[in-house]
Amino acid sequence: MEAEGKSSSSSSSSSSSSSGYGKPPWIFKGRALYQLHLVKAEIARAFIPKEFRLVEAFGYTLGGFFLANYDDSPAGVFDELVVIAGIVWNPPTSCAWAARVLVNSDEACVHGRKAVGLPSHVARFSKVNYSRRITAIPSQQGGKNNGFLNMIGIGNTFNSPKDRLDVQVTEIHGRTSADAWSVNLNTAVPMMKPEKWMGPAIKMSLPSFSGHTVYNPNLLKYSCQIECRVRAVKPAKVSSPSPGTEKEKESSSRHQILRSMESTTAVETIQNGEENLCVSVMLSKPVLALEFNCLNMQVEAPIVVSRHSKNTIGGCS
Repeated sequence: MEAEGKSSSSSSSSSSSSSGYGKPPWIFKGRALYQLHLVKAEIARAFIPKEFRLVEAFGYTLGGFFLANYDDSPAGVFDELVVIAGIVWNPPTSCAWAARVLVNSDEACVHGRKAVGLPSHVARFSKVNYSRRITAIPSQQGGKNNGFLNMIGIGNTFNSPKDRLDVQVTEIHGRTSADAWSVNLNTAVPMMKPEKWMGPAIKMSLPSFSGHTVYNPNLLKYSCQIECRVRAVKPAKVSSPSPGTEKEKESSSRHQILRSMESTTAVETIQNGEENLCVSVMLSKPVLALEFNCLNMQVEAPIVVSRHSKNTIGGCS
């Protein structure tokens, strides 16, 4: 095992420094894991504004998370975890809705909140990297049916079970991580060597809605233009160290949100409920995991869709 013990968090000085973002579009380069989950529709609706129609089937929508490590960005090097609640319908297409965004950069957090309308929060990302050995399957075992798997990058070569990266993401409340929610992700180690095939080069656009937060009450829409090498990988195993089963967390969270309107601490109550529901999104059933290498992501400036600003609680702490 190769223990990196890498724990990084933002410093207070970075929040007082001038923003390096400048004018859009903003460019982010690095690598990422995009994992899609089947999320219960009732959980997703807790995050999505009422004016949107959730894209769902048989009581589920498509959510998940986007775990990225940027080695070049307007805010420098930082990590990001975007919890995706689900997909909303916006004719003639659909858009994702982020339930929570965790970053280990004060500057990236402030920019996400104010400029993009994201529910951004500062977090600590702790990483432990296990051995980076690659296991190759003899070609005769794959047979003729292995052609498609080779095309998307998981044919003859895959990560050994010991070739894993453990990531713990812990949200920081103020100056302490006490009582903050956290999740553990056990993922495949990203491919670093250019001589290894990283999958086909693709270009795609990921439209998203944002806003309805304390820092940006307007309803916004923005787009991420992505160029990368993509390959399918084994889904990351997600766990939460917090006590209670997933069903208990869901029930408690919905109960907290329903009671919040009569509470004098409505903001705090809703935030606590949303944190538990975010964990439920992360713990839901994975259906597909894609590794993005040589990632070049261009984020356009958001446009204001609506200035109607009700229910603006629950975006930022």
